[in-house]
Amino acid sequence: MQRRMLTKEDEEAAGEEIEVRREDQNKINRFSRLHQRELMIQEELKTKNKEKEELDDITAELELGDEDEPVPYKIGDAFFHVPLPQAQEMLAITGARVDEDINGLEEKLETLRDEMTELKVQLYARFGKTINLET
Repeated sequence: MQRRMLTKEDEEAAGEEIEVRREDQNKINRFSRLHQRELMIQEELKTKNKEKEELDDITAELELGDEDEPVPYKIGDAFFHVPLPQAQEMLAITGARVDEDINGLEEKLETLRDEMTELKVQLYARFGKTINLET
């Protein structure tokens, strides 16, 4: 078995252990919760962007449709045959709603990341290299 020698930096880091106060632990816990929430919001945003892409594709496809032919429109688990102009209007409304959802998620993500950055600054100022908050 090979022994690993401590470098001077390792010795210095071990020699200057910093006490983790309750306030510090609360900040670390808060950062962790925010990071988990960030991941969830990113996943939701990814889903909404995919939904928006699909709506855009369907809208483009309907532009080629015949106005005299009803088109199937899915509401919940059922399809209804509706006139083309009505389907286009309903798609526009749904698209606007998805855009609002995307904007709301992006705002939440920005606010969350701002708070995470502030916590990083505070915790790195206190603990330096002894803490890793990279996500």
